[in-house]
Amino acid sequence: MNLRGYNPTYEGNKHQIKQAAEEIMKAKKAVIYVGGGALFSDAADEILELAEMTQIPVTMTLMGLGSFPGTHPLSMGMLGMHGGYWTNMAMHHADLLIAVGARFDDRVTGKLSEFCPEAKVIHIDIDPTSIKKNVHTHIPIVGDVKTVLRQLNVVLRSLDGNQADVKQQRRPWNKQIEEWKRAHPLRYQPEGKLAKPQYVIERLYEITRHEGIIVTDVGQHQMWAAQYFKGTKPRTFLTSGGLGTMGFGFPAAIGAQKAYPDKLVICITSEGSFQMNLQELATAQEHKLPVKIVLLNNGFHGMVRQWQDLFYEGRYASSHLGKIPDFVKLAEAYGIHGLRAEKPSEVETVIREGLKYKGPALMDFQVDPFENCYPMIPAGGAHHEMVLEDPPELKSARKGGGAKKKTEEGEGVLPA
Repeated sequence: MNLRGYNPTYEGNKHQIKQAAEEIMKAKKAVIYVGGGALFSDAADEILELAEMTQIPVTMTLMGLGSFPGTHPLSMGMLGMHGGYWTNMAMHHADLLIAVGARFDDRVTGKLSEFCPEAKVIHIDIDPTSIKKNVHTHIPIVGDVKTVLRQLNVVLRSLDGNQADVKQQRRPWNKQIEEWKRAHPLRYQPEGKLAKPQYVIERLYEITRHEGIIVTDVGQHQMWAAQYFKGTKPRTFLTSGGLGTMGFGFPAAIGAQKAYPDKLVICITSEGSFQMNLQELATAQEHKLPVKIVLLNNGFHGMVRQWQDLFYEGRYASSHLGKIPDFVKLAEAYGIHGLRAEKPSEVETVIREGLKYKGPALMDFQVDPFENCYPMIPAGGAHHEMVLEDPPELKSARKGGGAKKKTEEGEGVLPA
């Protein structure tokens, strides 16, 4: 392609690449931070080579998931507002940050003045305007991510220094990250009559092992999918970052299924997002596209409700949806197979039946309406200032049934 006025730089500056390699060899607490640009550049193999050669742990943005195998021992999963405790602590205490095709958006950085306070920053990006835009960069490298990483890996292999010594140098750091992970893993309390949304996502992952393509809408379910699904291949986790467009998931899943008719395609959504484009059930049925819809039905715009509970004293405005419509009947009206799980013991049966069905299927999971997504970095907070569970006053209100009673009676609730 030749566009007048657009002449990107593909190869990185050799002097800056050598500088970066020297810093990598010296660092004791380095982190590789990968964004969506790595997927656009098809740089997954180069990232894997860099991480394994240097034994540096890897974290990904929401848009970068899949660029590094989530099951790899060096994978820390997603970082940022709803990233793992261990990942965000590693970012806060790192002495070197290698940013690859990432833009340092606010969901990743948190409080900018306290972002990676001890780290030098190497930033690799094809867009020069993204470098130094939000975060000071010590070693900027403008170029195509795949090309630059190939250059960097060659230089790293040529540098004097025993690779075994480098790995030994990183061992205490990787051990520290594992200790953080053991201290505060992803967790939820499986209690109550309704299934926890995390349980549904967890069972879905265990049954599918991320075979096929996972597509999400936007909200709590998106964050839980990002937390619990450990993708091993690029371009198998499709989601809407940036503006975060509710309604993205189902049409995107239809497109993925059309492109890959023999692959399993699962759309993870919720009743708020799904109703933005539910008319596309007709498209799936008409074109015989066997998309599997996993709908976490909590009767709320869940992420909005979570913020209203945590920061606005439970004043629900335009977040409570109730149980309208009946999604199983809706699916059947379009000639699509509909299933429902109303308690935890039914979750696995519904998942297996829905996945086994040859045509499109909608699985409606009735889940805890007041479950919150943690860890969470509050607005204006730094990486090390995560909220890991509901605060005591919120737990007390839940235990007394205050929130449930309020939604049933409509007290202080402005309907969506």
